Amino acid sequence: MINKKLATLFIATSLFIMGCSNGDFEIKKGKVGQLTTKTTMNDLAQLFANDSIVKNLSEGATGYNYLQDDDEYLIFEKGGKHLLTIVPKEQLDSTSTIKSIEILDSRYTTEDGLSLNSSFSEIRLNTTINKVETSFSSATLFIDDLNATVAIDKEQLGLKEYSVEKVTLDQIPDFAKMKSFVVWFN
Repeated sequence: MINKKLATLFIATSLFIMGCSNGDFEIKKGKVGQLTTKTTMNDLAQLFANDSIVKNLSEGATGYNYLQDDDEYLIFEKGGKHLLTIVPKEQLDSTSTIKSIEILDSRYTTEDGLSLNSSFSEIRLNTTINKVETSFSSATLFIDDLNATVAIDKEQLGLKEYSVEKVTLDQIPDFAKMKSFVVWFN
């Protein structure tokens, strides 16, 4: 009788823990895991207390580099896996909110199951692609319902890299995989 109660308690506790942790990897419009449009750079230390945060800070307006890079906050879990790259709206401002989050771990998923491992057919089936823009090396899909962009490498499309050919949705093969997945908070 005690073993049954312990087993039931163990199962219930496991389900509770699993249910709680799923929200840590959920992607919605204006939300990635625990990060929201109101999250500041100061909040990252608390939200990722068990992880490592690497800050690549720009020189800001006082720097010598005319074409400045954005600040980046790279989030690594214990063991070294790169989870996210976060870019703030304002450079060198710890009270700034988030401009964008690049998803680098496939555990981050939308309600429909869209993740970094999703193929183009899954993207097309579960979201509305509002626009396609072509760069020298990739095609970028704009997904307004997530306020996200997904880049697909031109090699996945059977096109030469560094070409300026315009890409349409019909040209993208169903099996094409994401090169990058960025959620925007603007």
